Amino acid sequence: MTKHFNLADLFEMVSDVVPRREALVCGEHRATYAQLESRANRLANYLISRGIKKGQHVGLYLYNCNEYIEAMLACFKIRAVPININYRYVDSELAYIFDNADLVACVAHREFLPHIKAIQADFPALRTLIHVEDESLADTADIESSAYEKALSECSDIRSFPERADDDLFILYTGGTTGMPKGVMWPQKALFFAAMGGGGWFHPDGAIDLPEEISSRVTEAAIVGMALAPLMHGACWWYACIQLLAGNTLILNPSHSLLGEQVWSIVEKEKVNALTIVGDAMASPLLEALINSTNRWDLSSIFSIGSGGAVFSESKQEMFREYFPNVFITNSFGSSESGNMGFDGGGRKGSGLGNVAQSEFMSVINYDDSGLAKHASPGEEGIFSRSGHIPIGYYNDKEKTAKTILDIEGKNWLLLGDEARLEDDGTITVFGRGSNCINSGGEKIFPEEVEQALKINPDIYDCLVVGIPDDRYGNLVTAVVAPKPGRSLDLNSLQLHVRAHIAGYKVPRQLHLVEDVPRTPSGKPDYPKALQLALSNEFVIS
Repeated sequence: MTKHFNLADLFEMVSDVVPRREALVCGEHRATYAQLESRANRLANYLISRGIKKGQHVGLYLYNCNEYIEAMLACFKIRAVPININYRYVDSELAYIFDNADLVACVAHREFLPHIKAIQADFPALRTLIHVEDESLADTADIESSAYEKALSECSDIRSFPERADDDLFILYTGGTTGMPKGVMWPQKALFFAAMGGGGWFHPDGAIDLPEEISSRVTEAAIVGMALAPLMHGACWWYACIQLLAGNTLILNPSHSLLGEQVWSIVEKEKVNALTIVGDAMASPLLEALINSTNRWDLSSIFSIGSGGAVFSESKQEMFREYFPNVFITNSFGSSESGNMGFDGGGRKGSGLGNVAQSEFMSVINYDDSGLAKHASPGEEGIFSRSGHIPIGYYNDKEKTAKTILDIEGKNWLLLGDEARLEDDGTITVFGRGSNCINSGGEKIFPEEVEQALKINPDIYDCLVVGIPDDRYGNLVTAVVAPKPGRSLDLNSLQLHVRAHIAGYKVPRQLHLVEDVPRTPSGKPDYPKALQLALSNEFVIS
């Protein structure tokens, strides 16, 4: 049977090379590659017995657990599509996902069954529920759901599935910072090369040319990597695939929140080599734990700390370097729609979030006087864009797809949300999300850049920047700040500190001190909630 750039094909070939190597650890639950493969096959065969077919969608409504990875692989094996579900949704948001994603089945922790029961009558196509036992003791009497382990015990672990394809879909639902989630439709081959390095992250020969070459990319000794985000977030989900397709060991955060002390204890116990975070929201509690518990843990196994999916400020990177002077620290650009867009090469020169190189697959797109999309010339600004291995659109949203993927000079380009400038030296300076841009007195101000400057202040734990309406300037730059415990801040001292790092018109005109800066479970900024806090004037500091 022909092998493809299909995640199930690739995983099976890796599993056959290192069956006894440890693949997955989440708390006390551990699995070798052979065990993971066997259990995924059993679940795949159970899904087949329930009538799940190629292209149908299966929800994954789970906390981090080994079953999440098993269910993902099971779906890929039978050419079904796993759908990530945010476990913090209220019933109305959950109903939106079940409807928009056209779910026919769902694998959920027992805790979530009452939420599914509350909306299930509206979704007659949802005929298969499988629940993973937990400590919740949620009542399952009135809802038809199969216990996960019982379902596996009833089915064979024989690998006998039909041939797959490069373009079998991987759909990632992404919430961004505004609006309801959208399902980004990735052909698996495109995702493998755009977001997972094409099998080349850990090998000097780089990406593979043929699917069968994935076996040659298996590392001689497993690199132990820990992803701190929830699996429902693309940064963790994709990293999990990167680790497993390299024959490495994946460590998941078993907690429902991020506790710095707990993470470092796991790093010490499992001898973690590589740690991946989602920006400053995850960096801050990790650094606080190190500050408060100097020399408590043996962390000598770590050689890499990487971030993607949110701003990883220079100030936080420098703090990590103080504790890990010989560790390789990376800050990657990318999103659910783009995959990895490269790594910040530094050289910010006081503006922007970082720089990446322009290439035939990365560019800045803007519009000419007639409204036609074109490539920016040096010195011009526009939208950070990608071509080549890109998604095919948004599930059930043709309008957004048409606005995001454009044919320019006979080639499809994906317009990302970040505004950028093409520099004279051929690099691209990325500023931040245009949708969050603040217009104050006619000047464009990107919140992420102001946040970077704020975080240099040693008294600030976390912050977001928003624009509030103003009769004179249109919008005032406003900082919503969580100070470090025991620290005090006032507007004047904050302005003096920030003015040394950014232009005067970008300096915050209001300061609101809060206990916690609003963020999503994955660590992404929740700008709408931050704006609500600022508009309430409940936390304003003069």
